Amino acid sequence: MPLLLLIYLCPESPRWYMKKNRYAEAWKSMAKLRSHPVQVARDMFYIHSQLELEIQLLRRSTYAQRFVELFTVPRVRRATLAAFTVMIAQQMCGINIIAFYSSTIFKDNGSDEFHALLASFGFGLINWVFAFPAFWTIDTFGRRSLLLFTFPQMMWTLLAAGLCTLIPLGTTRTALVALFVYLFAAFYSPGEGPVPFTYSAEVFPLSHREVGMGFAVATCLFWAAVLSMTFPFLLESLGSVGAFGLYAGFNFVALVMIFFWVPETKQRTLEELDYVFAVPTRRFARYQVTEALPWFVKRWVFWQRKAELKPLYHFDQEKRAKKGEAGKVEDAAQ
Repeated sequence: MPLLLLIYLCPESPRWYMKKNRYAEAWKSMAKLRSHPVQVARDMFYIHSQLELEIQLLRRSTYAQRFVELFTVPRVRRATLAAFTVMIAQQMCGINIIAFYSSTIFKDNGSDEFHALLASFGFGLINWVFAFPAFWTIDTFGRRSLLLFTFPQMMWTLLAAGLCTLIPLGTTRTALVALFVYLFAAFYSPGEGPVPFTYSAEVFPLSHREVGMGFAVATCLFWAAVLSMTFPFLLESLGSVGAFGLYAGFNFVALVMIFFWVPETKQRTLEELDYVFAVPTRRFARYQVTEALPWFVKRWVFWQRKAELKPLYHFDQEKRAKKGEAGKVEDAAQ
């Protein structure tokens, strides 16, 4: 009921209005989302240009053709693989299992029904509070970097929560299980929580963004259904230790998939993303093993501050910047 009432306060999408050629209403809608008319004009011009390009592209193919091209066109296929990876990783990490069955997990570890519900509420509260850091880190720390940092943390916290269930029933066991489940939520919320939907919405070219995002969300929800239906059987057959350990293993598998298949996209334009996903997956994976991983070890394990990472991508503006710097040096020398 609150959602039904509050939805009337949400402005209609300016993009939708513009697709219907209702530009005056689009201006009013955009004005609610921006703080200055200049920003409104800028973004409306940007959306208008995108729509003109999309119309030209969409006239050449049907929805079914674009869906097939998610797996046949190399640039789009790499974006599909990356979006699929971050979406399925969201389910492999086990967040929805704990969200759906948190009260059951706490009851199995010594809590009565009231305190299990209270602990479950605490899990949801932490999940909400720790999503706020993503507002500042997702475009500075980066999407890929957030995932690579948070997945190892989710892995050990899940494993620790499972091992704590071996402690005899009592306050200590309940408190430790709750602690590590809460830590798991705290690491999940700024990383794998917001990143998949942000990432999937930006990796596809305009011609395939709608169908690509639809496929990505369908992947996420399908595996959420599969895992939620199978977890009670896992819990019964493997016990808490086995179930938590299994999902800790899934976190490791997801980490490996992200490491090899998910490029960084922060602060990149649509044109630059075409460069990013033009790189073959095999070449990207080889770069991570031969260049990125050794650099990380030198820089953050051995603290070699002079260690340099050889770039994989060479964008036009970076080349121009280098030429500009070289020109300044030459001018100074003359």
